[in-house]
Amino acid sequence: MRAYMEIDLPEWKVVDFHCHFPIINDDWLKPYKDRYIKEFGKENWDYIQISAASLNSQWRKAWCFPEPEEPAVDFEMQAKRWADEVENNNLERVVFTTCGGNELAVKLTKLYPDKFVAFAHHAPDEENAAQKLEAAIKDGLKGYKIMGPVVKTPLCDKKLYPVWEVASKYEIPILIHFGILGGGGGVGSAENINPIVIHDVAKAFPKLKIVIPHFGCGYTRELLQLMWACPNTYVDTSGNNEWMRWMPYELNLNILFKKFYETVGPGRIIYGSDSEWFPRGYTIRYFLDQIRAARQVSIPEDDIRKIFRENAVDLLRLK
Repeated sequence: MRAYMEIDLPEWKVVDFHCHFPIINDDWLKPYKDRYIKEFGKENWDYIQISAASLNSQWRKAWCFPEPEEPAVDFEMQAKRWADEVENNNLERVVFTTCGGNELAVKLTKLYPDKFVAFAHHAPDEENAAQKLEAAIKDGLKGYKIMGPVVKTPLCDKKLYPVWEVASKYEIPILIHFGILGGGGGVGSAENINPIVIHDVAKAFPKLKIVIPHFGCGYTRELLQLMWACPNTYVDTSGNNEWMRWMPYELNLNILFKKFYETVGPGRIIYGSDSEWFPRGYTIRYFLDQIRAARQVSIPEDDIRKIFRENAVDLLRLK
């Protein structure tokens, strides 16, 4: 095995189910921002952003991360940088859940089809959302990403059923962010912040594969309830999971891996890093922290391979 620091990297290559492609026009917070400014004014919004910038700078310093550079205008240059990250970090594929729009996501996967997978990303309540999703799938996108807290319409509303019908028909995974969103100063309350809101959708569409990232991002109890009730729901492990510090009870990666492994088993846990910006690039530190936690709670190596590779391969039908 090839060693990195004190941890052996596996001989098999990893599939990262949750990354973001860094690009200038990828403003996924815009729907929330527009509503806030309309109700409370731009001056208040700008004030919050100044405060948030300070909090996020403190977070990066705590993790010893560099300040992010401005996203490059040159799309193909950014793609090449990310292709090198895949090559240099024991990765088989990375999944870009956001890429600045469906058109760019399609372009990205065509540039590096052996390294990149990309998801559609548009609001499920926008006009012609279902048709837009179907077109994206036919163009080669392999999943659908939704930022729950920025969607105004409740995700359980039957008006959105055409979107779920398309995803179910083509058997693509839907990755839905629930819980707190963004860094300090981000979204802490919203119509679709609790993963339990998707319960009736998961029941109505049992062939739908719904993935909830970041261990529920503050809604661990509700996510476990959802996964107990709906066997077509999955959890992804992505990010620094900084939200654990803000819980009223003690949580860490060891506890989370042990709890989800003992309850839902190895087949419904999927590794992700939430990597995005440069010069940080692929955040191998998150991978190392996670695989260490999985090993420390004695998850067998065959099941570790499922979590860090095979489950993503199966959901994305990469075989």
